[in-house]
Amino acid sequence: MQDPNADTEWNDILRKKGILPPKEKTEDEVNEEALEQQLLHQQESVVKTYESMTLDELDENEDDFSDEDEAAIEMYRQKRLAEWKATQIKNCFGEVVEISGCDYIKEVNKAGEGIWVVLHLYKQGVPLCTLINQHLTELARKFPQTKFLKSISTTCIPNYPDRNLPTIFVYYEGEMKAQYIGPLVFGGMNLKVEELEWRLSESGAVKTDLEENPKKQIEDKLMSSIRSTLPTKQQNDSDSEEEN
Repeated sequence: MQDPNADTEWNDILRKKGILPPKEKTEDEVNEEALEQQLLHQQESVVKTYESMTLDELDENEDDFSDEDEAAIEMYRQKRLAEWKATQIKNCFGEVVEISGCDYIKEVNKAGEGIWVVLHLYKQGVPLCTLINQHLTELARKFPQTKFLKSISTTCIPNYPDRNLPTIFVYYEGEMKAQYIGPLVFGGMNLKVEELEWRLSESGAVKTDLEENPKKQIEDKLMSSIRSTLPTKQQNDSDSEEEN
């Protein structure tokens, strides 16, 4: 009878198909696995010990590391460094940059992986465009991971109609995700920066800390004010009795 623990190609096929049970491990193999698990546990413990440290703190305490720590600490340092670089790349904007038509493909369509782009088409002398540029300047500082751009409309898109201004296009990784065209969309000169922030957050361009649409609060207050000035049914009945 063939030994089921023998290292043969046929036995390997039978084990894969579940006909033979898994091969019994030798004592050396069991000891080797136990040692690997112990070393892995030690590395994880070292990482947990230093995972609250910054990169500068890791460098300052380097002399305190034992030889056994070095591999785990280096692994953790590289991880922290990669995270830091990713954060720096995403937080490299912070202002509204003026572009022209020839910059469009580079700055918008090829903005990069994971990059949101907010592009405002405007014209000098249009009050709402000026207001939105002011709001976008504030939002660019608040959300430095989003690329905010502006461009004179006809410079970016030849013959772009003035009636469509202001216009905001939102892109993600080169694909358009939202567009806001014309003054009615923005609600005119009463537009607040929080309202624009909420609108951009709905498209995904920014991660707002606002809990609800600020425009809804204004609408609720307006409706409440209107209701408070309307006569109640009791007042109407009282007025009718006085007339009679």
